[in-house]
Order: sequence, then C-alpha cells, then structure tokens
Amino acid sequence: MAWYVGVDVGTASVRAGLVDRDGMVHAWASEEIRVHQPQAGRYEQDSQDVWRACCHVVRQVTSNVDVHQIRGIGFDATCSLVVLDEDFGPLPVNEEGERCRNIVMWCDHRAIGEADQINCTRHAALASLGGVMSPEMQPPKLLWLKRNLPDSWKKARHFFDLPDFLTWKATGSLTRSLCCVVCKWTYNVDSGWDQSFWDEIGLSDICQEGYSRIGVDFLGPGQPLSGGLTMHAADELGLHPGTAVGAALIDAHAGTIGVIGGDVTGLGLACESQPITARLSMIGGTSTCHMALSDKALFVGGVWGPYYSVVLPGLWLNEGGQSATGSLIEHIVTGHPAYNELKKIADASGQSTYEWLNRRVVSMATEGAAPATLTSDLHVCPDFHGNRSPLADSSRKGMVIGLDLSHTCDSLVQLYLATLQALALGTRHILNAMTQSGHNVSAIFMCGGLSKNSLYVQAHADATGLPVVLPAEAEAVVVGAAILGACASKDFTSMQEAMQHMVRVGKVIHPDPAVRSFYERKYKVYMLMGRNQLEYRSLMSSTDHRANS
Repeated sequence: MAWYVGVDVGTASVRAGLVDRDGMVHAWASEEIRVHQPQAGRYEQDSQDVWRACCHVVRQVTSNVDVHQIRGIGFDATCSLVVLDEDFGPLPVNEEGERCRNIVMWCDHRAIGEADQINCTRHAALASLGGVMSPEMQPPKLLWLKRNLPDSWKKARHFFDLPDFLTWKATGSLTRSLCCVVCKWTYNVDSGWDQSFWDEIGLSDICQEGYSRIGVDFLGPGQPLSGGLTMHAADELGLHPGTAVGAALIDAHAGTIGVIGGDVTGLGLACESQPITARLSMIGGTSTCHMALSDKALFVGGVWGPYYSVVLPGLWLNEGGQSATGSLIEHIVTGHPAYNELKKIADASGQSTYEWLNRRVVSMATEGAAPATLTSDLHVCPDFHGNRSPLADSSRKGMVIGLDLSHTCDSLVQLYLATLQALALGTRHILNAMTQSGHNVSAIFMCGGLSKNSLYVQAHADATGLPVVLPAEAEAVVVGAAILGACASKDFTSMQEAMQHMVRVGKVIHPDPAVRSFYERKYKVYMLMGRNQLEYRSLMSSTDHRANS
C-alpha cells in the first residue's frame, strides 16, 4: 500500500492527512498554532511553534501505518515571512525583541507605507502583480524590517516564505519553490532576480550578497528535494529517513491542485468539454483566493499575475483574492450584541453557531420569498481589511448600510447573511475583471473551510450565476499537499497525472434562477457603495474649509 502525507499550515492551525493513491484521506489531524497580534494590523508567529505542530499532526496521522509505506510528503503554508540568523536561529520581527515572534504573517499590514513607495516606482516588475504590490508580499516587509529593526536586518541571513521554511526543516535544502518566489518575491522564471528592482526600492544589499538571503536555487511544485527527509527531521516527524519531499506550495495554490482537476463527466457542466482554464478555483478560509489558469499570459488590473508554471507546468496563473473572508464573518458574528444569546440557543439545540444561523435564515424567509431577499434593505461592503482584488487598495474600509436599533438574534442573522452575500458579490467583481481581460470561466471549484458553509456556497453560485463544484474530500488543501509528496515519490509521471488519480468531485451547487434579478440589483448596490466610499474619502480629505466659514 502506498501512502502520502499532506501538511497544510493555515493562519491559526496546522492540518495533516494520510492520503492514498486514489486521493482518499484515511487519517486527519489538526493542531492550533498561536497568532500574536501586538497591535492593530500586525500579526506574528513563531516558526518553532509551527514546526512543532507539523511534527505533532504528522505523527498522529501516521501512527497506525508502516512508515516504510509512506512514499512522500508535501507541505503547503501561508505566504508568511520567516526571518533566521546565520545559524538558522529565529530573529525578532518586533520592537520588543521577542525571538519567539520571528514570522511576519501574510495578513500583516505594517508595510503599507513601504508598499506605496514601491508602487510609486512603477517598476516593470509590478506588471506581474496587477500593477500594484500588496503590503502582504515580501519586498515591502523586507524594506520595513530594514528601516525599523536594523539589528534584526543586520543579523538576518535567511529570509524564507513559510512553505520553503518547512521544506528546509524537512530536508536541510535551501532550494525555494518557484511558487513562492514568483508569486510573492518578484522572481521571474526566465530572467531570474531583477537587480534594478531591488536597487530602486532600497534593498540593493540583497543583490550584493548574491541573493543568498532570499534564494538561489529553485524547483517547480512537487519536484523532489535532494535527499528527502533528513535523519533529524524523520525522527521529529516519525517517518523514515529519505522519504521523498516535494517542493512546496502556498496554501491557496495547494488548494487549486487539490480541487481543480476533478472529473466532472456526466454532471452536465459546460466545463466537462472545456480545458482546465475554464475552471476558477476558490480557496476560502481566513481569507479567500481566486485562482484562474490560462495558456497565455493575461494581465488583469488589480489581480496578481500572470505567473508562469507556479501551479501547473506550462500554464499561467492569475490570483485574485479577498484579504478577510472567514475572519470577517467571525468578526461580524462574534461582535454583534446578540452573539452570546445566539450561542446559548445554538448550544442548547446541539448545533454549531453557523449551523443555527444557516437554518434560521431559511426559517425567517416569508412564505413564497427566497431567503436571500431578507437583505433587501441591508448591504455590506466587505473590505474591512482592505481590497486585495480587483481594486488593489489596502486602505479600503468596510461599510454597512441599513442598520436600525435592533440587537436581536434575528438582526444578527440578517447581518450575517448580508456579509456572505457581500463576499460573493466581491467574487463576482473579481470574476468580471478576469473576464474582461480574457479569462472564460464556466464553473467555480471551491475548497477550504468556507466551502463547508452551504449558505456561503449557495450565495456564490447565485451571485456569479455559475455552478460551484465541491470536492469529495472536505480537506482538499491537504490532498493538494499530499499530491506534492506523490509527485516527489515519482509514483506519477506528472502533476496532471497525479491530479487525475487523486482529485475527486463531490457535490455541485447550481445557481437559483429565482434570485437572479435580486442579485443583479444587489451587485449594483455593491458597486455603488464602493464608488461612494471614494467620494466620502475625497470630501473628507479636501482642504477647502469654506463650508465652515
């Protein structure tokens, strides 16, 4: 029996799965990891804590199998920045000097000013980022570290994307994944690092050191890292030394691998007779990523990419996204005055908070009316943590229109529903931008934690007018990571072959034609709210004080 292990490091937890050759998950485990938030907009983690959690969950899922039958292991993780010294010890990324906080997390927005400065250069490297570099990428964070923490900067000898840190811990190899360096560091597959970019943004010392701090050797996703697991890592993970380790992926990209290649034969979907480029993969958790493949480079304003061969060889990737989705839903629900009352009711009924909310949405609908229409007078702009795509504006704010004095459980239900709908309309906004630039998407393939929320999924089908395909395995991101290990083991000849064997389709959710008109109007309100926010900002930044004279 051949087994593969997939390890998925998310924002607040590490997950691992034991996966067979057919993509079935036979064992699964999860371990929380600590997130430090010293102040607003700052998020930090401990790389040692992350690795400890990885070892714990891998040991759990492999405890009942012969480790000699485990053919490969793959890792994915958030695109967070890990900072180490010359001895590979952690360095602080905070003014307090806490070495146990040596990761600047993906969602950290401390480098907004640095990102703005980089964008003002209008350097050619920005073309593959939708024209705008996000503060969530690594160059702005590096620039912030150099300016604000000179001691850490001076001592730092290794800057890793978190996925590459994990494969280094596993194999001792400093080889980086093309997925990480191309998508988050501006590396170009054809021409390599661009010295003029680093010089212009004030990080020429990166170049003077021969790029050794950020990577000089690279591999495509799933390609085997030389030597496989080291003796030390194998002992920590409870696996056999030399077990194949595949070059890593960013978590959303692993989700794409784990969901987009499923066989839809006989399901009546247009994408059955279309190439894989007709499928948009959505990976929804704390944030959401929207991944569109193409056979030629397509430039979409405000959407990251095109990136070449970062997911599948020979294909280009455009990556849209929403910086706060699961985190926004949690913020809205837990911050409402009725939350504690609602939780007591849900607990008493034996349901989770979100199960109760979803059922209450249905029961609140008046006879003959669709539940979606409960929010006819309540509208949300979901940009509480900025707009990643397609506006590429980290200064955008959230908005709610239509509040009253009610603080009942039912008022929370309506606000919850309006938030789900707003996120779905944001996806439509991203899709429209992609379509205008040449993408032709006929179905959404969704995975991640939010794909388990039926109301969220239905809202996306209704708002976009597209069917949403769910994976047979709920932990599709873990399956994607396991596919990396399977590819590294050479049990499959290509990523595509591994996907054909290991990715399986589950339910298909179709749009409800009865609410099409409602969502058309809702989308117009959504777009109008965005334009109004810009007008409010313009009015309040005006230096014309004549109105007060």
